[in-house]
Order: sequence, then C-alpha cells, then structure tokens
Amino acid sequence: MEARQQYIELPSSGRDLRPSYHFMMKCLLYSRMETGLVSNQDFYDEDVNVYLAHLLDSMIVPQHIDRARRFLSPYDTEVFRRLSNSKDARLKYTIYKTNADFLLISLGVFDNAEAETAETASAAHTDRHFRPSEEAFIGRGRTYYRFAYTYSQIVNGRNAGISEVLEKLSMNFEKYLRILSHMRGEYLDLVKRLSTGEIYHLERVANEDLRQDSLRDKQDQFLDLYLEWKRTGAENVRERISCLVREIRGLDPSFRFEMPTS
Repeated sequence: MEARQQYIELPSSGRDLRPSYHFMMKCLLYSRMETGLVSNQDFYDEDVNVYLAHLLDSMIVPQHIDRARRFLSPYDTEVFRRLSNSKDARLKYTIYKTNADFLLISLGVFDNAEAETAETASAAHTDRHFRPSEEAFIGRGRTYYRFAYTYSQIVNGRNAGISEVLEKLSMNFEKYLRILSHMRGEYLDLVKRLSTGEIYHLERVANEDLRQDSLRDKQDQFLDLYLEWKRTGAENVRERISCLVREIRGLDPSFRFEMPTS
C-alpha cells in the first residue's frame, strides 16, 4: 500500500500505520451520528457507507483520477452526446456512475460543483452566461445515479449489491450530501486549507485538462467524419463537419479548415 493511502491516528501512543480507508469510514460514521442521519435509520444502508468510504479513499489516488477523467463531462449535453450513439451498456453505466460520483464529492467535500472565486470569475475565459444552481447540480447527481442504477442492472444483474447502492444514492442524494458536507466541515476542511491563489491554479489546471481532453475527442470525431464524407459525399455528414469545426475553433482558435467545394 502506498504512503498516501496510509495514516497515523492522532492522538495516539503508537506509530502504527493504518489504511486511509479506515480514516474515511471513521469520519463518515461520526458524521452520520453527529447529523442524526445514523446508519439503517430508515432502511439498511451500511452498504452505502462502504461505497462512500471507498469512493472518498479513491480520490487521493492519482491513478483513479486519471482513469475517471476520460468519462467526465462538465455539461449534461456533453454526457448525453457521448452516449447518444453508443449501444454499450457498460460504457453508459461507467459514464453515468463516474459523473454522479464526482458530483457528489464536488458538492459534498468541496462545497460547490463549480467553485469560482471573484478572481477566477474575472480571469477565466468562458462562454457560459448562466451557471447552474446548486439545486440543478443536485438534480443532475440524482438523475445520473438513477441512470447508473438502471444500466447496472443490465451489466451486473438485478440483484447485484452495487445496483442497490446506486438506487439508494439516487433516491437519497440530499441525505448523503448532507453527511459529506458535515464531514467536510468537521474532519476534512479542505477548501479552507487552500489559499485563493492555490484554488485558482488548481482550477486552471483542471479546466485546461478538460479542454485538452475535449479537444482531442473532437479532433478524432473530425477525422472520422471527414473520412466518411470523402467516402460517401453525404450532405448531412458535411453539415456535421461544419458544426464540429466551429466547436473545435471554440477550443482552439488557431484551428483552420475549409471544406472542399467538391
């Protein structure tokens, strides 16, 4: 086990390293008790505790973030566009589950799915004039977990434990969000430990990574569509290429392409 996945509990007379998962679970259970949202209060949900503790623990593993990044999208339209032409139930399950997990952690642990300071608001280059409210993000998380639950039944079977967990997260999203929010303030307090400048640079790096991933994805689509148009000459493909060119220029203004006249 890597050092980042271990911790020493303080105060303690010993120096024994413990798995960081134990720390996450301990903080989660304390948060449930302190908010009055104890385990199994309305229904059995110890399985959700295990899921959330593993999810929190995975967020400190860079490899997990790297694997998840290619499934993440900042907008509903982008998620649905990626899935519209896919018949792969496992891919749909993975995309919905990954986006739901990151929304839950962003809202619960980092207080805002799209945290933005006054400095970043004035400095960031964006074409979004209307930003979703927290209620919209909560609704999105609940919906993503519902879709993940539906596709989990196809991929993992109707009686699979993970399917039950995803259903509970969908139906009780606000409840678990409240638990994680309490955990943030009492045990993690991550955002307050970072300066405004540090948060700004973290956001810049994350946004640039998302832009580069989106750009590569659209460039691949462009090449596929162009080859299809060269092969078929279909007018609808030509129109799709024109739309895609505008999207790529939005991400990379230096991109230049003109459709051949014949």
